[in-house]
Amino acid sequence: MENHHRQPPTLITPSPLLKHPLSRIVLSAAFVLGLVLPSHAAQITGLESPNSFVGDPSGKEYFISNINGDRDARDNNGFITKLDPNGKITNLKFIQGGVADILLHAPKGLALVGQILYVADLDQLKGFDKTTGKLLVSVSFPASASQHVVSLTDVAAEPTGLLYVSDQSGNAIYKIDPSANHQVALLIHDDRLAGPSGIAVHPKTGHLIAVSWEKGKILEVTPEGQLTELESNGFFTGRFQNLSGVDFDRWGNMYLSDLTKGKIWRMTRDHRFQVIAEYLLAPADIGIDRANNLILVPYHYAHAAEMNGLEAPSDGKSKNEKRTLADYGFIPPPPKSAPDGAAKK
Repeated sequence: MENHHRQPPTLITPSPLLKHPLSRIVLSAAFVLGLVLPSHAAQITGLESPNSFVGDPSGKEYFISNINGDRDARDNNGFITKLDPNGKITNLKFIQGGVADILLHAPKGLALVGQILYVADLDQLKGFDKTTGKLLVSVSFPASASQHVVSLTDVAAEPTGLLYVSDQSGNAIYKIDPSANHQVALLIHDDRLAGPSGIAVHPKTGHLIAVSWEKGKILEVTPEGQLTELESNGFFTGRFQNLSGVDFDRWGNMYLSDLTKGKIWRMTRDHRFQVIAEYLLAPADIGIDRANNLILVPYHYAHAAEMNGLEAPSDGKSKNEKRTLADYGFIPPPPKSAPDGAAKK
């Protein structure tokens, strides 16, 4: 695949977090032109090892998972932070391990399906009411005879509500059917997954995309469990190190976070790669709010997070349609007859 070095306008404004010399953002042409509107840029501090950041399809609230310690420890001190539409914390510990009989050790991946916020927590998938925080369902994933431990890392939802969960240590991805009492089935177990961390459902094809923590691979898995490598590090193309998150905008462009290299990549629909941000402090499991065209980035070791506007690709509009500030995330997009909704991850 071709590696494009020309970087088009992307993130719209550098935040106070990103002014640190080790976390400098790649400035966009939109920022150089002075088009800055802080209403769609927010920095969130006071977190504890944030891992995943997702938005509700309604556009009214956001959620961040906080590991708060060792990512594999059964310490029951993990928590979920709730934010308002502007990225302001409304409840730092909206759901908290050790409170109200809730067990929450090291929450990682998040996904929203209707009223339920699903959380990947070690060897269990837990579902909470997104309004009250009440535990609604807990799904266990017992280790097989060939595995020592199950380490659930991310969760993604199809539009139908079907769930997928990645098991990083077991090189496996499971499928869960909420309509069948959350029945668990193994979708794929394959060493080529190389530590699947972030997963997302492609909004156009419906296939599952997984990114590899161990070998920096991008993989596609069909609903039948057929695996294809879309991109892998080669001798001359060692782009990625430890990929941690993946999601899509409404046009089908893919966004990837590399926690170790501190980069966020965009792969366009014609499979061209662009670095849209670099020198970041451990970007973890990113999310895309498709309704508002925002990127949601948790900074694992900085104990902070950020939401920021994304540029709409030029082919996202017809050639005869004039581009507006909404294309750059400065103002909300116009209402649609069939809104795409925020990424469910």
